[in-house]
Amino acid sequence: MTPPPVPTPTAGEAAFMAELRRLKAWSGLSYRELERAADAEGEVLPYSTAATMLRRDRLPREAVLVAFLIACGLDAEDTRQWVAARRELVMGARPFPTPAPQPPVRRRRPRLLLAVAATAVAFLAGVSAAASGTVTVQEEQTVEHIRQP
Repeated sequence: MTPPPVPTPTAGEAAFMAELRRLKAWSGLSYRELERAADAEGEVLPYSTAATMLRRDRLPREAVLVAFLIACGLDAEDTRQWVAARRELVMGARPFPTPAPQPPVRRRRPRLLLAVAATAVAFLAGVSAAASGTVTVQEEQTVEHIRQP
C-alpha cells in the first residue's frame, strides 16, 4: 500500500485542504464509511461534516481534523504530523497584532472625591454650629420676623 499524503504547512491552507482530499481518496472510503470508521474509533464525524470540510479551502477545526484522520486510518504519528501542520498554518494565518503604543496616562484629580469631601466639610460645619448654639444671621432674621406682631 502506498504511504498516505503528507501535509506541507508552508504551502498554505488551500494546499493543506487539497492534501486532505488526497488523503480521503487514499483511504478509499466513502463519506458514510468515514462516519462509521470514526464511530468505531470513538470519534464523531458526521458524513455531512466531512463532505463540507473537503469542499472548502479553509482549515477545519482541530477536533474534526483528528476524527477525519483517524477515520482515514492514519496512525498516531501521522495524525500528530497533520495536527502540527494545521497548528502551524493557524499561527501563520493569524499573527498576533502588535499593539499600538499607548499615550501616557495623565492622572486626573478625582473631582467627585473633592466634591464629596467639600460637601461633608460643609455639612459637619453646619452640624457643629447647630450643636454649639451658634445662630446664623438668616436664622436671627427669621426669628425676629416671627416675633414681630
